[in-house]
Amino acid sequence: MRNLFEKICTPERDVSPTVLKSVLEICVELAREGREGRKIGTLFTVGDEERVLRYSRQLILDPLYGHPPELKRLDNADMRETVKELAQLDGAFVVSGEGIIISAARYLEAPGRGVRLPLGLGTRHMAAAAMSQHTRAVALVVSASSIVRVFDDGEIVGEILPELWLMNQSSSYIHEPQVEENKDEKITVVTKSRESDKKKE
Repeated sequence: MRNLFEKICTPERDVSPTVLKSVLEICVELAREGREGRKIGTLFTVGDEERVLRYSRQLILDPLYGHPPELKRLDNADMRETVKELAQLDGAFVVSGEGIIISAARYLEAPGRGVRLPLGLGTRHMAAAAMSQHTRAVALVVSASSIVRVFDDGEIVGEILPELWLMNQSSSYIHEPQVEENKDEKITVVTKSRESDKKKE
């Protein structure tokens, strides 16, 4: 997990490890639990919120509009439960670098030209990759297959797999010569290794 944060939480990204960890925790909870007995998919962007808002629009009236920022913080337990309910709606959550959920149910419109994804990943993953490429935001996708993928600079930089999925039927889309697995409590994070990054340089 620390390796993933070190790769992403750079001064250029302006996303704190604490905020990213909070979003990852919500994503993992959604991947494991779903909502009302069914699996769901959703998307979060973290950081560079002004540019993300410029590259997106509302799908429906924003259910978080008008609420004070202190109530929309990720460290607010009521907000976390609200997010889990709203995750059933189409669209993305926009989270500020300080951990405030700015908006929900957003349609991301960053251009996808030049983004290359592995076969099998759909429009939600494409939207996340494109947004992370055109802004300084990090994007996280909860797949309906119970896997969380993290995008930075248009690429998948991490996959978080609840252990049961890792043991049974999941496979990683990160196909590097060297891949690291980091176990943290009940999740496994798969990232490209530092040695792999150094070889590209």
